[in-house]
Amino acid sequence: MKKSIGLKVGALLLSLFLSQLSLLAQDDGQVVNTAAPFLNIMPESRAGGMGDAGVATSPDMNSQALNPAKYAFIDSDMGVSLSFTPWLRKLVNDINMYYTSFYYRIDKMSTVSASLRYFSMGSITFNDEQGNTLATGNPNEFALDAAYSRALSKKLSGAVAFRYIRSDISNGYSDGGNIQAGDAFAADVAFYFKTPVKIDRNDAEFSAGINLSNLGSKMSYDGVNKMSLPTNLKLGVGWFMELDKYNSVSFALDGNRLLTPAIENINEDGTEGEKASELNKITFSLGAEYWYDKQFAIRAGYFHEDESLGNRKFASAGAGLKFNMFQLDASYIIPLVQNNPLANTMRFTLSFDLSEMSGGRKRR
Repeated sequence: MKKSIGLKVGALLLSLFLSQLSLLAQDDGQVVNTAAPFLNIMPESRAGGMGDAGVATSPDMNSQALNPAKYAFIDSDMGVSLSFTPWLRKLVNDINMYYTSFYYRIDKMSTVSASLRYFSMGSITFNDEQGNTLATGNPNEFALDAAYSRALSKKLSGAVAFRYIRSDISNGYSDGGNIQAGDAFAADVAFYFKTPVKIDRNDAEFSAGINLSNLGSKMSYDGVNKMSLPTNLKLGVGWFMELDKYNSVSFALDGNRLLTPAIENINEDGTEGEKASELNKITFSLGAEYWYDKQFAIRAGYFHEDESLGNRKFASAGAGLKFNMFQLDASYIIPLVQNNPLANTMRFTLSFDLSEMSGGRKRR
């Protein structure tokens, strides 16, 4: 649906400014400008229901989004997933995130995977000061990934991912300027560790993960000025435990640090601007997951971001239903601060296990 330029551009700015680690985040009291901030939106439902935690959770079909190294230990040979996220529904009704991922096991040690993340900003009508329509457009951004993961031992795996990013925020429209779509290339390096533990004869597992993402070229929207990608260092730990034959629980804790260089902030008297503590530069995600009979899951989580980074603080809830060949997941954001544009955000994911089609079978 077409909207006036004021409302829609305002919503887009909120999307970029508040919801995706921001076009304006604070680092040491300085401004951090990043291109393609849509890369920081959580695109799938399992992690979305656990407060965006997932770098060290058990492998699943959407591991590409947080830690592709987990694919080396996934218990099936091939799978595909589709995710849909209506974004900023409190403000507008046609901004959406679409995400699809695919993986295929080459052999016992190696797996390849790919994903496509597409962010549609809806339809915009560009008006002049008198309200006359100048142009209409559908700004969008997307990222296409390919990754290779390998088990380095029975407990450790590693992965590299390569990414092409295109950001068309003006959809070709420029009022007297030289605005164009931006292109960039990036890479991720990730590792995943797991080790079995016995607790009162019950099977348990400790896991840890690390993902250094979006290491790459800069992006320009005018052919002159260049912006860095949102490079992130994400670390996490996880704990899984079987309570009995039918019940199991898991917990996850992630910390994320935006590494994109800051623009220097100098006071009027020439002194350096105030610096924030290292702890305030990290966002934290805490999540829990309960499975009954490996068929029904309930999830909850909490996400914390310092006020200087955008003040995103929210709880999350989610659920999953698993059948023989497919799984349906959904998650919901519960804001903990007033006027949060992420309020009532839902995510939906449908995953298919294609092992039988590939001639393989699930690993146990």
